[in-house]
Amino acid sequence: MQRYERRDAAKWSVVGSPIPVDLGRNGLAWGRGLQTGAQRGPVKREGDGRSPAGAYRLGTAFGVADSLPASSQSFPYLQTLPTTYCVEETRSAYYNQIVDSTRVTPRAWEQWSEMMRPDGLFNWGVVVQQNAPDIRKGAGSCVFLHIWRGPNRPTAGCTAMPAESLEEALRWLDAGLEPTLVQLPEPVFHQVRTAWGLP
Repeated sequence: MQRYERRDAAKWSVVGSPIPVDLGRNGLAWGRGLQTGAQRGPVKREGDGRSPAGAYRLGTAFGVADSLPASSQSFPYLQTLPTTYCVEETRSAYYNQIVDSTRVTPRAWEQWSEMMRPDGLFNWGVVVQQNAPDIRKGAGSCVFLHIWRGPNRPTAGCTAMPAESLEEALRWLDAGLEPTLVQLPEPVFHQVRTAWGLP
């Protein structure tokens, strides 16, 4: 992952060094993001083990700490608790939403993913607005930037990186600049680079 930034119509400028990441165990599939029109290739589905290809706004940051890392910019943040879950069950009214289990009543058959994980992978994270805010059942849920298990350890569909790299990115994110994640196979990146206004 490489970070870039620009203000107004200025040219893109590189921020920091490239960051190694792990993606979904089954590669990429087109998700529901900012891109428009029909895309060639697999389409993201719930439980497919693919990270979303496309362009996505970054939503709320989250973590176990009571606030973002020191020197962070203005960015929304949710402190996760033992009662914080993300709902992956397509039949649930709370599908693809982060909920507090003390405020909603789960059904016995619902699948909820805990956000305060014992393995620490969600000690820091950022919601990738894949299949949001207009949620479509079965189009994929609970996609995050989060801490990795280590290099070449694929995810269930998120984008994972070293903890220190994610903390650095969290300090850099500024909600006022509308941060966006673009994930594409390299050949597709070159095909859409000009049309999408990419660096």
